[in-house]
Amino acid sequence: MDMSNTQNGIMWFFRDKGFDDKSINEMFRKCKRLEGAESERASENWAYLKSVGIQERKLPSVISKCPKILTLGLHEKLVPTVECLNTLGTKPREVASAITKFPNLLSHSVEEKLCPLLAFFQALGIPEKQLGKMILQNPRLISYSIETKLTEIVEFLAGLGLARDGVIGKVLVKNPFIMGYSVDKRLRPTAEFLRAIGLTESGLQSVAMSYPEVLCRDVDKILRPNFTYLQSCGFGDGQIATLVTGYPPILIKSIQNSLQPRIKYLVEEMGRQIDEVTDFPDFFRYGLKKRLESRHKALKQRKVDCSLNDMLDCNQKKFQMKFGLV
Repeated sequence: MDMSNTQNGIMWFFRDKGFDDKSINEMFRKCKRLEGAESERASENWAYLKSVGIQERKLPSVISKCPKILTLGLHEKLVPTVECLNTLGTKPREVASAITKFPNLLSHSVEEKLCPLLAFFQALGIPEKQLGKMILQNPRLISYSIETKLTEIVEFLAGLGLARDGVIGKVLVKNPFIMGYSVDKRLRPTAEFLRAIGLTESGLQSVAMSYPEVLCRDVDKILRPNFTYLQSCGFGDGQIATLVTGYPPILIKSIQNSLQPRIKYLVEEMGRQIDEVTDFPDFFRYGLKKRLESRHKALKQRKVDCSLNDMLDCNQKKFQMKFGLV
């Protein structure tokens, strides 16, 4: 086969699909196999990706990220891989969404990568139904090394005291993205920061189990500024530790859009002391307009005094019945 004709064919294919020269050159740099790729195969694979639910407007982005897809055998590789992924999905378009997020998913071997990955997670006690959800939510998992990456994450979580009754598996299901972070550069420094601000070991375990995303955030960019802001509001270090244990996202919520408006409303409009929220850290969970303002105004009209817990920790029907507002 004449190589120059083959290359001209694939170039024509790319231009026909709207790629500019810069994008085409970048794809050739990424994937040497494109030099011998046939436009017929590329067209077949493109049509197949469209048929499995990937929107045509997103296909150029998918191919730019992983041009190798166009060189893979349709019936030898792409179809079996997609069919295997379909067995993991429970919702329509779940597999198409996973491929769109991480197109390299299709270039990995089912036998060499996906099957060992599933076995690794099953050994952690993760139910089969949750396995698929987790992998399709964070398809990059298939690219991680079990030996050097995932095992290290599991050992780190075990070191926090979570190695019991399938707890580690539950943490990973809750936030599959935690496995993308470096233990030494992100997870361990965050855990050490939480200990330094006064969290007990059981408090740290509670954070990991209920809000593992807190462990994934940068100490200096997010956690420390939030801690400093809470100090500036007048909370003592012990109170902040209580707040973080009770409602861990307080350390990752936006100061300007979340913490500041709620504390301002608590003090200026509700006339309460900030100390009250240490008895009810979930105060920061509720919507300012929908829950805090509406309920405060309803109680103010009735001249009713009550704790934040009584005011907020119930649905609207129970709230109305509790305070005779029906």
